[in-house]
Amino acid sequence: MSSIDFDKEKNSFRDYYDANIGSLETAKNSFVALVESLTKGSISISKIEGRVKNREECIKKFNLKYRNALEEAFQHYTIKDHISDLIGLRVVCLYEDDVEKLKSKLAEHFLVIDVTDKTSQIEDTEDSFGYKGIHLDLKLNDIRRNLPEYEVCKDLSFEVQIRTIIQDSWSILDHKIKYKKVIPKQLKRRINTLAALFELADREFKEIRIATDAELEKTQDIADSAAGTSIPDSSDLKGNEFNAFSFLKIAGHFFSGFEFESYKVDGFTQEIVSLKPQITRGKFNFYIRETITAVKKYKAFFAGSSPAGSMNPYTIIRHCLYLGDKEVFSSMLTASAKKSFEKWLLDNPYYVNYCGEK
Repeated sequence: MSSIDFDKEKNSFRDYYDANIGSLETAKNSFVALVESLTKGSISISKIEGRVKNREECIKKFNLKYRNALEEAFQHYTIKDHISDLIGLRVVCLYEDDVEKLKSKLAEHFLVIDVTDKTSQIEDTEDSFGYKGIHLDLKLNDIRRNLPEYEVCKDLSFEVQIRTIIQDSWSILDHKIKYKKVIPKQLKRRINTLAALFELADREFKEIRIATDAELEKTQDIADSAAGTSIPDSSDLKGNEFNAFSFLKIAGHFFSGFEFESYKVDGFTQEIVSLKPQITRGKFNFYIRETITAVKKYKAFFAGSSPAGSMNPYTIIRHCLYLGDKEVFSSMLTASAKKSFEKWLLDNPYYVNYCGEK
């Protein structure tokens, strides 16, 4: 049964995931085979691959995208109902116009639940950069749902990401240059230039194919072409800008024995900046410095009062930010975590006076 208790729903989702992982893998393989059969010989496909989303990544996605709004509205939820890409496929096309062809092909054979057009999102924003492509949330249509070979996946939805080779290359590079994260201003222009070059390459490949096809009609000659890309240089950040690098420097000072993995740091830093866009390195340091004594006291209390009580550095920092500015950083803590922390603060009024925004 659904609830607004995040810890309870996390455990329920983990139980569901662990009990059904075998069926999910089987369903994923069925979806891959079906899409392969539908595109064979009609659309130029480079590769089709599938995966079942990592269990903890599902929980993280729900926490970042949905939890806060649902809890504020006191709307009961189950996590799996909000994870549309639990099963995901990636289809890489050779040419830009094949993306739309594949979208239409899939719409003929599946029930389309939702469409996310990354191309439109990028083109409608003047200063954005990133890979383009289309994401479709699909389910089997009524005809296939009733076939015995699809019994295991008849009620499951899945996400299909459709990209060109160029778009797929850009998505791989984005993990190197971290275009979705906090990018130094001095690098944004260079990254936008690189993104434009990738977009130009996609268009040129299509135009070359069209021109080549025209020549083939005349001469029946076959021509092949190839192109390469390179990763731009990176530079260190300067000034008082708060970003992943300054986070590591400050967090490393307060938690010298803890190893902060880069992929977690990027997402955590972005979450902070999304809540307070103008936060500086100095302000972040202030929040931690002024509140960490109280939070560590609470950590000791929490560990002693809860059988499973533990707070890692990320959790401590979340409490520090919340205590530093409860209005801005309210969503950094779950509803149950805030309730427990606020009760402890009421019992320890000294720390309420000692900490907080100044």
